[in-house]
Amino acid sequence: MQERAIFAGFGGQGVMSMGKLLTYAGMIEGKEVSWLPSYGPEMRGGTANCHVTVSDTPVGSPVITNDATCLIAMNLPSLIKFEEDVVPNGVIFVNSSLIDRKVSREDVRAFYVPANEIASELGNLKVANMVMLGAYLKVMHPVTEESVVETFHKLFTGAKEKLIPMNEEALKRGAESIVLA
Repeated sequence: MQERAIFAGFGGQGVMSMGKLLTYAGMIEGKEVSWLPSYGPEMRGGTANCHVTVSDTPVGSPVITNDATCLIAMNLPSLIKFEEDVVPNGVIFVNSSLIDRKVSREDVRAFYVPANEIASELGNLKVANMVMLGAYLKVMHPVTEESVVETFHKLFTGAKEKLIPMNEEALKRGAESIVLA
């Protein structure tokens, strides 16, 4: 198994956090992982994406070019930029709260997740990324949700510890938003 995902959005949407959590969870499970961040010139509001590989075999390169098995697009510019980088029969997750168009390709599976709406229902727009991560985990299974939750406990310490329950709920709600046929 080798999962090669691109997480993309604008700065402040938690794109890097999604990638880091997935990478750490992969390490917890003893998998081979890589995480390659990329930022636009602006810090907040600029473009942000990361390439994450989770594999049962050594990772040859952290760069994902035209061979992503999955794209998680948090905003329209990210969908436009990376849609063609997904392999045929790959999967694209679209934050339908912010993206009002459908995936143009017919050779991939697309899932539309109202991540911002779900996060708003939970009382914190900042967990929209965890909603998307939950949806991604349900479909792709690169790591278990339990490993991601274990990662929360390793990364969210001290004052941040109080954020764990909301992030767990966001993962759960993201998974519930996906209907598999």
